[in-house]
Amino acid sequence: MKTIDVETLTKMFLAGAKNLEAKKEWINELNVFPVPDGDTGTNMTLTIMSAASEVNNLPVRNMETVAKAISSGSLRGARGNSGVILSQLLRGFTKGIRNYETLDTVIFANAFQKAVETAYKAVMKPKEGTILTVARGAADRASELAQVEDDPEVFFREIIEEAEAVLLKTPELLPVLKEAGVVDSGGQGLVEVLKGAYDAFLGKEIDYTFEAPKAAPVKISAQTEADIKFGYCTEFIIMLNQEFPLETEHEFKQFLESIGDSIVCVADDDIVKIHVHTNHPGQAIEKALTYGSLSRLKIDNMREEHEEKLIKDASRIAAQQAEEEAARKAAEPRKEMGFISVSIGEGIGEIFRGLGVDYLIEGGQTMNPSTEDMLNAIEKVNADHIFILPNNKNIILAANQAQALCKDKDIIVVPTKTVPQGITAMINYIPDMSPKENEERMTEEIKNVKTGQVTYAVRDTHLDDKEIKEGDIMGIGDHSILSVGGEIADVTLAMFRELIDEDSELISIYYGEGVSEAEAEELGGKLGEAYPDCDIEVHFGGQPIYYYVVSVE
Repeated sequence: MKTIDVETLTKMFLAGAKNLEAKKEWINELNVFPVPDGDTGTNMTLTIMSAASEVNNLPVRNMETVAKAISSGSLRGARGNSGVILSQLLRGFTKGIRNYETLDTVIFANAFQKAVETAYKAVMKPKEGTILTVARGAADRASELAQVEDDPEVFFREIIEEAEAVLLKTPELLPVLKEAGVVDSGGQGLVEVLKGAYDAFLGKEIDYTFEAPKAAPVKISAQTEADIKFGYCTEFIIMLNQEFPLETEHEFKQFLESIGDSIVCVADDDIVKIHVHTNHPGQAIEKALTYGSLSRLKIDNMREEHEEKLIKDASRIAAQQAEEEAARKAAEPRKEMGFISVSIGEGIGEIFRGLGVDYLIEGGQTMNPSTEDMLNAIEKVNADHIFILPNNKNIILAANQAQALCKDKDIIVVPTKTVPQGITAMINYIPDMSPKENEERMTEEIKNVKTGQVTYAVRDTHLDDKEIKEGDIMGIGDHSILSVGGEIADVTLAMFRELIDEDSELISIYYGEGVSEAEAEELGGKLGEAYPDCDIEVHFGGQPIYYYVVSVE
């Protein structure tokens, strides 16, 4: 076989998507930061699955319709930086194949080059050591091979070998990867797509059935969550390196009871099985490590599990309310300016609404909104000029992509990388100014915001010259990890010491769903004593994952 027809190409694309889906959790674990939101594999999978769904639903398949389905499906379904870059690679690739009935190695090589060219253009500051580097290495090898090789089997195999070789070099190109001891997760995702496609070309048996990608879950808050005293179901096994007599077992149980409930502590020869509901899983883990090494560690957020039980009814009610609100706003006269913001919690959502945001997209770290989500939001805001606040560096590309796809409204993406930057941007909006003047003002003002976020580590790693253990509390700044420890309050105060300088005037604290108001106010009081020249504001954020999101201006 010297050429590829549309039937074979379709199978190859769907198999590539399937292989990526199968490896997504492994790819998620390659994320450099050990925070509980490693989502490269998820974002890339949702992106390519959106395209696969469109391909599967085509009434007629020829090269042009398949190419268009892959391109439009991935563009609209793109989530996160990795998903947007993957969508641009697919968009460029399909431009290179859509006018042919069959494809040979020369056409494939040209399409690969077009893919890389398109993806690099989409990223404002391309960084080497990423999925882009892997894609370019594969494309360059394809161009070399196409001059001497017309057998697709050899052609594809050698391209994948080159992609894997470039992937292994990514830690040398990006020091943060080398420090964490991983290859680039986006590049690994691309390699898995190529491998799946090659398996289909070789005729391996593959299940081509697909489920439509699931939308981000609706996040809700309920009064009954307050009944959950301890938020984290924590389980692990201790592999003992010392004796564990009854007195020690009793002592350890007493410790667990001091930080939680629902205690299970069962010792059996050289292992101990532990189960505890607690607000401080890190403390349980730290104590257990004094007896031996840990295995099969699992931490579940029970408040999220409680929310999931309520999602069906809440989703229906929320959808109905959203439709009613959208219909009401659509009936109003079209206004000049409108605002869309990505939000991450009930309290933060209320703050944005109070500042005049028309439409909130639930998303942020735990689930990046897609380009399609952005376009749907744009459709529901009845305004000539619409500002989008992504509030996350991993969402800016998706917002830019929505901006490029929207034809009937002026879309302005203010490149906010954090929620505090988004709040500052809204505060600095001036109605009497033109859209361009406001864009410049808001973009300039967010540069004065330093952001910190406090969460827990989900694995051991070494990063930013800090040794991090699974379960540690981390204070993360705009560019690096600022503090690490076992106590939320201590780590947060240490993080502030890195953020605050002699020019600081305002400290804002947004406390999450795992922190009480009293704890947040106590933190604010300590900061007030330590930094009397700064104004301190404490707000309920309600965000998941992050105990605190803070800003210093």
